[in-house]
Amino acid sequence: MDILELVDRLEELFNESRAIPFTHNVVVDEDRMLDIIDQMRTTIPNEVREARKVLSQRDRILAQAKEEAQRTIQLAQHQKEEMLRQHALVEDAQAYADEIIAQARQEAESIRQEADAYALGQLEQMAIQLERMLQEVNNGIEVLRASQARGGEVAAPEEETPADEA
Repeated sequence: MDILELVDRLEELFNESRAIPFTHNVVVDEDRMLDIIDQMRTTIPNEVREARKVLSQRDRILAQAKEEAQRTIQLAQHQKEEMLRQHALVEDAQAYADEIIAQARQEAESIRQEADAYALGQLEQMAIQLERMLQEVNNGIEVLRASQARGGEVAAPEEETPADEA
């Protein structure tokens, strides 16, 4: 369950609460409320673990790219040595091996850049989700503080407009 669902459940609990006559107060099921709060506390670390998982995947992809590049470089070195033994034209063999090494380095760099771009995209998406969640929590806090300032009267939260999201 993600944090947004838990916020929705908390709001639903509030909406289902019984009003105290002649006041702006409500009676909330304490066990249900504390259960939702506990779930929120466990969900947020899960989101952080997901971010760590993305970073771990990035590191794994980089390690694989480095291994592949190393194997390609070793293969190129081996091919270079073989060509030197088999051919009398040492200069041609050297040029060919250098091309293979350069290509392997380019491929390794390309793989590294792709891995970095993937990890960055995942982290940016996660940052956007966390910002939304934080904004919703802050909005809830503001509504509750405003409610307390008015003596318990709860105002309906303002709807976000497309202009607010930009």
